[in-house]
Amino acid sequence: MSVSPNDPDPTRTVGVTGDDLRARAHRDQMHVRLLGVAGGFCLIFAVVAIKLSIATVIHPMAPEKRQIAPQVPEIPKIDPRGSLAGDFSLPQVHRASIVDRNGQTLALSLPVAQVYANPQELIDPKDVAHKLKSILKDLDEQETADRLSRPKQFVYIARNISPQQELAINNLGIPGIYFEPGERRHYPLGRMAAQIMGTVDIDDHGVAGIEKYFDKRLLSDRRPLHLSLDIRVQSAVREEVANAMQTFQAIGACGIVMDVRTGEIIAMVSLPDFDANNFAHATNDERFNRAVTGLYEPGSTFKLQTTAMGLETGTIHIWDRFSSVPLHIGRFTIRDMKSDHFSPWLTLPEVMAYSSNPAAAHIALDVGGKKQSEWLRSMGFFSPVPVELPEAARPLVPHQWGIATVMTVGFGHGVAEPPLAIVRGTAATVNGGILVTPTLLDKEDPANATTSAPGISPQFASGIQNAALEQSVEDDTPSSAVDAPVTPAGPRILSEKVSSLLRRLLRLDVTHGTGRTAESPGYFVGGKTGTAEKIGPHGGYLKHVNISAFTGIFPMNAPHYAVYVMLDSPKPTPQTHGWTTAGWNAAPTVSKIVSRIGPMLQIFPDTEHAEQIDAQMALPMHPAVPRGVRPLGPGNDPGDPRKAEAEHKAEKEALKRAMAERKKAAAEVMDE
Repeated sequence: MSVSPNDPDPTRTVGVTGDDLRARAHRDQMHVRLLGVAGGFCLIFAVVAIKLSIATVIHPMAPEKRQIAPQVPEIPKIDPRGSLAGDFSLPQVHRASIVDRNGQTLALSLPVAQVYANPQELIDPKDVAHKLKSILKDLDEQETADRLSRPKQFVYIARNISPQQELAINNLGIPGIYFEPGERRHYPLGRMAAQIMGTVDIDDHGVAGIEKYFDKRLLSDRRPLHLSLDIRVQSAVREEVANAMQTFQAIGACGIVMDVRTGEIIAMVSLPDFDANNFAHATNDERFNRAVTGLYEPGSTFKLQTTAMGLETGTIHIWDRFSSVPLHIGRFTIRDMKSDHFSPWLTLPEVMAYSSNPAAAHIALDVGGKKQSEWLRSMGFFSPVPVELPEAARPLVPHQWGIATVMTVGFGHGVAEPPLAIVRGTAATVNGGILVTPTLLDKEDPANATTSAPGISPQFASGIQNAALEQSVEDDTPSSAVDAPVTPAGPRILSEKVSSLLRRLLRLDVTHGTGRTAESPGYFVGGKTGTAEKIGPHGGYLKHVNISAFTGIFPMNAPHYAVYVMLDSPKPTPQTHGWTTAGWNAAPTVSKIVSRIGPMLQIFPDTEHAEQIDAQMALPMHPAVPRGVRPLGPGNDPGDPRKAEAEHKAEKEALKRAMAERKKAAAEVMDE
């Protein structure tokens, strides 16, 4: 039977069966599904691509902190004004950085690594040592090979290697070589404030200076520790003190700048110094902080305390006169270095301006030994200066306060104090009478917890009013025009009126006295010179070897800052005409410092009103005696050492009689 090609019956198609048709339909269905799935994936990839383009190109997003904190430090922010300076820290270090009051970094920790080995896992110790030597140039190859050959499981190879060295060693692929994270303290400014910074040991614990004093704080709180130092001022003071030390060939020197209102130390320099990054190789002399550890006889700078003590207790007055004739006590004679221009009797302004030793001794005798020792104790001169440095030394003071001690201490001999104690005492006399606590912490930083100093209970907190002084000191000048009010925190030592008078006396020393070379035009510097013979290593004074110092305040019409300079054993030069006293070396150094740091501290010279201000602060060399008042002087000299010695002997005799009577009474009781 034949089939026609036009036959309408499809079942009659040659070679096509029902199974073939069903398979074809199934394949078509699968193609549709695959196309649908492919279209879905294309849509998903398109969406992802668009989102990625937005997130990375069009509107890129910073990674979340939790994503990158374990690996890299925080992304720095744009800070053109430098307000964030000092707040940058690496997450892999633990010790906080130290910065100055402006955010300049003084100390920070850098990430390093310690490389060690397990010798039992090493195949060829000599080959390992040779490969390590190619990266660690200071490594002793033979010694390292010997140590790696020992039957141990742990051997240190090198400490404090850099991240680059760590990566290079890791790339060697040596089995048995391992790393542990660490940190190394770095001081970016090297010698700047090295004695203040101190250092840390191999375990990152402070062993000296600020690093030691605030060790727990630096390890527990990662916020930068803000110091009161202004590194710009520190640099200027260091440069000027170093120049003076070189010019006058001194064996050591120090300089201090302190805010008399807050006690904040703006600069503290001790020379010679050292690179803080190389503490281990510094000599003892370089590590020695002369500002707080060095003990020196203050010399005539202490006459300010003698004068303040006499005025505050009401013992002396501005118009009183005191003998400048040499005093003899035992085999010693108290005299002035140059007294040919002195009158036999000097008024109080002349005593300060000419710096007379016998006159200061008379004032001390007028006050008396008991009040003198109480005064010095209340001023903190019997205790270490309460500052945040563990190296602060305890002063050397006499155990017995006899008549010789009273006189010599009156002009700055017989006691040894650190320079910072002198600066603190001077600040109290000019800031309105408040004894501030020196500090190396920036008080404007709220993160700094205040460190309270040992309590001081001054005997003279209430002050003694001097009615006669009120009439003569003002000299027709309103007191409000003399100085600006200050409100420092601390115990009151002096009345404001006595403090105002002392400011004018210190200004007089610069305008008409031994401190003329400390003048800096427009800054109205006041201060006091101090020269003391140096004590030798075996005791006794070294003739012609001096400690020269000048304590300055500026501006004296509104005291803000104290500037102190001390030179240890300066030599005479042709310019000083053979003199080594403070007026020839320390005082002019203070003048240079004031001129340089004034603008840094936002204090600018006022030359326009200089004549008016000086007229307001002027003090006559011979103040008028109020009517009806008998001044101290010829015929009325309670500070006559002969009288004082007689009184002292009488007291001793009375004490002996009392002791004898007590012994006699005790013996009678025993007999009964």
